[in-house]
Amino acid sequence: MRLLIVRLSAMGDVIHALPLAANAHAAGATVGWVVERPFAGLLEGNPDCDSVLIADTKRWRRRLPAPSTWHEIPSLFTALRRFAPDRTIDAQGLWKSALVARVAGAPVAGLAASERREPGSALLCAVRVVPAPSERHVVDRALALLSAVGIPVTRRAPDAGYLLSQPSPAADAFLASIPKPFAVFHPGAGQPAKTWGEDRFANLAVALRRETGLHPVVSWGPGDEPRAERLCSLTSPSSRPPLLDFAGLAHLLAASTLVVAGDTGPLHLADALGVLTLGLFGAADSDHNRPDQNGPYRNRSAVVAPMHEVSDRTVLERAIDLLGQKCRHPLTPER
Repeated sequence: MRLLIVRLSAMGDVIHALPLAANAHAAGATVGWVVERPFAGLLEGNPDCDSVLIADTKRWRRRLPAPSTWHEIPSLFTALRRFAPDRTIDAQGLWKSALVARVAGAPVAGLAASERREPGSALLCAVRVVPAPSERHVVDRALALLSAVGIPVTRRAPDAGYLLSQPSPAADAFLASIPKPFAVFHPGAGQPAKTWGEDRFANLAVALRRETGLHPVVSWGPGDEPRAERLCSLTSPSSRPPLLDFAGLAHLLAASTLVVAGDTGPLHLADALGVLTLGLFGAADSDHNRPDQNGPYRNRSAVVAPMHEVSDRTVLERAIDLLGQKCRHPLTPER
């Protein structure tokens, strides 16, 4: 079978969809994946993907009259037809993902209208899946789509370990320059409701350094600069890496003892690398910030929610508890 996966964005969502490719590859399928250009690096070197096809839908919408747009769109459609899937999975549930999936020419399996962010886009799916009530996490909901294409599920947790096989001189140089052991704190988020605040991150980082010896490292991405700078100033001495690509970020996270972040891509990447994480989530009734749906997959209990309604001391105790579960002896910094 030739299976096409359409999961265009964003960072955490692409990571959550990795088990689709892993199970399809394990079942002997040839796997293609359509992804937005900014997130294509997440799939680089993935042994479960035979072909990665690039879409630039956001740029195309911004530059619709541009000649380059009207050259690139047909080029993607040609590449889709050249891949010639037997089945296609729309793992995103939007009009744009459903349209890309439909253009590939194979029957499309996707979530039913009641399960999609854009319900009307289900019209483009030949098979519409309603996950079982027990399949609440986004990883499990995506895996439910495999039954529609006849692929058994034998692997559930996202695994991004392949990124560590790619060299990252920038990450190596940074890691060689900082004290060990260290914890990574990522204050940025794609939505204001998902941010915890630099003051509270700083309180946690300083307390963890005092209690466990973990050196604070402040993670950041494009657009996070003000938050990262402020957190660094509040936790001095601390370390801030250069802007890293996905492989470099993977190297940094994999070397850490603990990663603390909101519902963001770096949190989910750390979880997919098997790193100890503490996820900070908002109100439990938030449609887009539910830890049972979007929290770390490998350790479902490694969360604090609702993060704005608990004390700094509660978060610190949760972090120390997680560290105690992992480490048999107290952490001490390297001399």
